[in-house]
Amino acid sequence: MQLAGKVTVITGSGSGFGEGTAKACAIEGASVVVSDINEDGGRRVTDEITAAGGTASFCKANVTDSGETQALIDHARAAFGRLDILVNNAGVGHKRKSMLEVTEAEFDHIFAVNVKGIYHTANAAIPVMREQGSGVIINIASTGAVSPRPGLTWYNTSKGAVTTLTKSMAIELAPDKIRVNALNPVAGDTPLLPTFLGEDTPENREAFRATIPLGRLSTPADVAAGVVFLASDAASLITGVCLEIDGGRCI
Repeated sequence: MQLAGKVTVITGSGSGFGEGTAKACAIEGASVVVSDINEDGGRRVTDEITAAGGTASFCKANVTDSGETQALIDHARAAFGRLDILVNNAGVGHKRKSMLEVTEAEFDHIFAVNVKGIYHTANAAIPVMREQGSGVIINIASTGAVSPRPGLTWYNTSKGAVTTLTKSMAIELAPDKIRVNALNPVAGDTPLLPTFLGEDTPENREAFRATIPLGRLSTPADVAAGVVFLASDAASLITGVCLEIDGGRCI
């Protein structure tokens, strides 16, 4: 087991990439704190992990709220005694459209979740990891940060911020033995997919798949495999990396 004895917090883990990551971390031996703003989804994932013999606890949290993110980290310590791995997976997008059609409210929400959410979790988690003398933070960004496409300008920009803050966090936190990396997944069949396609039709899915050299969308298992590797001791010398999981889309 690659994560045996580790305590992992995963935001936005009530569905999609976060759900897949939570289940994979549990299979690899981690004690997992499942967190999501959607309580039904989060509790379902938690119950499925424990039913399969894993160790998990649920904590509802809105990452745009500093008090709730602090409570999330406190929950992890109360439930499992420490915090080894933080996966900042919670994210939102906007419907594919001209950058001039995105409202200020949409813009604010995207940056509040995708960027400020990491600010909040970092402020809560880093002091704990510093006290322990180690830790791993993994931020879920996007291929949109590396190879942006029209119609998603403000979403792409928020994920570009995630890749930059990942590198900056990595160099600042290296003396504390805290590793920070990111994943840039291509779109997958998750609740966010319709926003990227504009309209979720078989034709639009096929057109999108045609832009991926390996010919398929990402899956939660693909993203989870990247998280498990970067969180494991096998990646102990890797920090500041933004790993594309994209079937070649960014080449």
